[in-house]
Parts: sequence; C-alpha cells; structure tokens
Amino acid sequence: MGNWIINHGLTALILVVWMGINIFLFVYFYFFYDLGDQFIYTRHILGSALAWARAPAAVLNFNCLLILLPVCRNLLSLIRGSFMCCGRTMRKQLDKNISFHKLVAYMIGLMTAVHTIAHLLNVEWYYNSFRGEYDALSNALSALEDGENTTYLNPIRSNSTTPTHLVFTTLAGITGVIITLSLILIITSSMEVIRRSYFEVFWYTHHLFVVFFIGLVIHGAGRIVRSQTTTSPPHNTSFCFDKPDQWGKISECPVPQFAGGFPQTWMWVIGPMFFYLCERLLRFIRYVQKVTYRKIVIRPSKVLELQLVKSGFKMDVGQYVFLNCPAISPLEWHPFTMTSAPEEDFFSVHIRSAGDWTEKLISIVEQLPEGAEGPKMGVDGPFGTASEDVFDYEVSMLVGAGIGVTPFASILKSIWYKFKESNPKLRTRKIYFYWLCRETHAFEWFADLLQVLEAEMEERGMGNFLTYNLYLTGWDKSHATHAMVHFDEDTDIVTGLKQKCHYGRPNWDKEFEQVRKENPSSVVGTFLCGPAVLGKTLEKKCVKFSDVDPRKTKFYFNKENF
Repeated sequence: MGNWIINHGLTALILVVWMGINIFLFVYFYFFYDLGDQFIYTRHILGSALAWARAPAAVLNFNCLLILLPVCRNLLSLIRGSFMCCGRTMRKQLDKNISFHKLVAYMIGLMTAVHTIAHLLNVEWYYNSFRGEYDALSNALSALEDGENTTYLNPIRSNSTTPTHLVFTTLAGITGVIITLSLILIITSSMEVIRRSYFEVFWYTHHLFVVFFIGLVIHGAGRIVRSQTTTSPPHNTSFCFDKPDQWGKISECPVPQFAGGFPQTWMWVIGPMFFYLCERLLRFIRYVQKVTYRKIVIRPSKVLELQLVKSGFKMDVGQYVFLNCPAISPLEWHPFTMTSAPEEDFFSVHIRSAGDWTEKLISIVEQLPEGAEGPKMGVDGPFGTASEDVFDYEVSMLVGAGIGVTPFASILKSIWYKFKESNPKLRTRKIYFYWLCRETHAFEWFADLLQVLEAEMEERGMGNFLTYNLYLTGWDKSHATHAMVHFDEDTDIVTGLKQKCHYGRPNWDKEFEQVRKENPSSVVGTFLCGPAVLGKTLEKKCVKFSDVDPRKTKFYFNKENF
C-alpha cells in the first residue's frame, strides 16, 4: 500500500475529489427538484423524471467546464513551469491530461444519456397530460391560460403538437438533438481502433466540439422546465392542490403561474472557452511564423529526419511540437517529440511512416529535387512532457520502444553537451537506457549518437555513467545464424557498438532488481515512451520494487502522453 501511495496517491486523491463533486452535484440537484415546493405542480405531471433530467444537467455543466482545460497545451506548459518549485508528484499529474480528458468525456456521455432519456419521458408525459389521460389536476395544469406565452406549465399547447414536433421545433429540443448527435460522433470516432487507423476521421469529427458548445450555451434558453412563481395574492399550494376547480375563484387560490429558469450553462463554460480561444489564437500566431529547413534526411527504415529553424524557438529536453503541413491538410496537426538538444541551434524531429499523414509527408519529401526546400511547415510548441523531469533524478531509467526513443535522443544529446561543457548543474549521476525494436534498420539513426556517447564517456573515465541495453524483438533464422558466427567480435553486428544487442524482450524483474541493488538509497525516475501495454508493466514494477523506507530505493513512473 505504501508503494502504491508513492506512485498513485495524488492521482487517486484528485479522482476522489472529482468524483465527490460529481456525486454532490447530482444528489443536491436531484433533491432540489424532487423536494422543492416550487416544483410541486411540475412533479405532479412529470414525477421523478423531472429530477432525473435536471440532476445530470448540473453534472454536465461541471464536466463541460473541465473538458477543454486538459487540452489547453500552452496553459498546461505554463502551469508546469510554475510548478517547478513544487514536488515532481504534482507535475506528474499534468502528464495525465489526456487520460483525465477522456474520463471527463465518459462522464459527459453518461450524464447526457440519462438527461436525454429522462427528458424524452417528460415530453411524453406532457403530451399525455395535455390529452387528458391523467387526473383532474394534471388536466387543469395543462389547460392553464397562457399570459403572453410566459405563464404556462405544459409546453405542449395544442392537439397538433406531438412529442416529435416539440423536439424538432422548440429551441431546447432542436439544440438538444444537435448536441447529442455531435457528442455521439465525437465519442465514437475517438475509439482507439478508429483513432489509430483513421486519424483524419477522429481529427475532423472532434472539431464538432464547437457545435456542441454553441448548442450547449443556447440549450438552456429554451426554458422547457418550468417552476411556480410567486403571485399576489400568493397561491397556497397545500390548500389548493386538491381544488383545481376553485383556482381563480377564491382568494387563497389565484391561478398559479410558471416561468422557466434562467440559463446557467454559459456561466460554467465561459471561462474555459475563453482560455481555449486564447490557446487557438496563440497556435495561429505560431503557425504563421516562418519555419526554414536546415537539413532533410530520409533513412532506409522509412524514418524521415527534419532539422528545422524557427526564430525565437526555445526548447527543453524531451519536449514535443505539433506539425502542420498545408500541402497535406491545412487543419491537421500531429505531435512529434523533438530529438535535438536545447544546446543546438536547430530543432529536429524523426517521423516514422505510420499513417496517411506521415506517408504523404514522406512521399512529398522523396519527390523533392536535390537541394530544394521542403514543403511549408507550421510548428506549434514546444510543449512539456514527463521527460522534462529526467534531470531532477539522480538515477534515471529510460525505456523507448521503436520510434519512441525520440525523447531520449534529446536527453542523451543534452547530456553529451553538458559533459562537453562541464556543466556543474548536472545532477544526474547514472542513466539506464533500454531500447526495444522489431527491425535492425530502426537502430541505424540512433546508433551513431550512442557511439559518440560511448567514446565520450570512456575518454572522461565515466564509462559507468550510461548503461544501455538494446533489444531486437523481431528477427529471422538467417539473422540469428549471422549473429552466432560473429558472436566473438568486439562490436555488435547490428549497431556497431561495444555493447552487444540482446535478442528478445527484457526481464524487467531482473532489470529493476539490478537497478535497486546498484542504487540502494536513490530515487529512480522511470521514463517510458512506448505502448500502453509496456507502460502498465513498468508501472507495476515501479510499485513492486519501491521501498516504503524513505532511506531506500524508490521508483517513480513517468510516461509520455500525447
């Protein structure tokens, strides 16, 4: 339990607070509408469906307030910078912004379903009440005269108005349909299988959030749910409840009047909408800033390296940028971790062919005449990630899978520059680096950097500073035979490094035990840029091998999230 608290305690606390607020809002507004005196007559027609419609609406307001904030990347980077004086545990929460965004979206989807079903029942019961299918009181409430279209209770005012007609002709009804359809498209297109295979579908449908929020703000203005207002003389509900035939005839029972509630959703979402508009404005300003190419390299493994230059651009290790190529699509932005170091006068990205957008970009570059400038590129960023904190740990474990090695290229390059300049601020004293690849070609562009680092460490007598392990997870029989023949050579046949390449996958229990044994009193930062399955494994190992004793080894898990 102690290990779990070390790695997940604050996350759990935030989730408990979030869920507690949701539960409080639901319960409070449920009883507000289920017990409030101003809704006695409304409840007589609608029953508990009134409360079941309004309580989810309150929860929806709260979560619609939150849904945009986790995707305000510049705001998160600003907060991350202001938290540098705070604990690393606090900053780690910002790296889970997409997970929280999804969690809030699930709550919005659930509450929308409850809200919609309850209101469909309400419309049906309003319709039945107007047709006289209920008791005398319901008939009287539905037949109340309408003073200037404001004092009625039942929104169905004529026999020609059916539930379907009400839904598609009233402001509340039509905006409700638009909101619901937009939300269904957004959620279904966000499924992992669609997002991975058809990113463009996910990207474009996600921008229906603009329609969703506009409809959300207008929706409440329909004032479909109405409460009793104060009259002069006052209407004594307890006395008049059973005497609808006396309404307007005796002083104790003037004709009751009703009014819709003041729209409140806009007050919940105006702040986040303002922040998001500022976010988009800043992105546009960055988009129009000129980006020039310093170098373009296409590797045999279908990896495109772009070295770019942009005026005023400043980065930190492990950060990422969003790239836009108008020649492919003026609206699509894709995240790529930078592989350059902050000490360099350019920034670089390595792009693997993994989808329509990347394939089109690589195709455009391949067709360029020799020496020609690359296609126009828009750059938004840089943005902070978990890897920024790597130098806050004395010991770090860096785990990359395939192209997921990119943030660690930036880190290792920066370390090389710091050693070269004898930077006294370098706190890190030991790095364990693991790289898992399916193909031998994937090692080619990064092996050069490791060779330079290997030589640099040996020259400075710091051969133990960097321990790296490369794992080839896919090979054929001929390759295995070739490796066996050249087993006794000083350098690896795949990478050319002195450290030989391993075949298969790491034994993480053995690796974590070794790190703990070599660093018996250190805080070890474990960083991953790779698949979620591997993330779950490493997260469990961090919990398993952390010691509750503050004087002994502790592992903190950090994962890149885009």
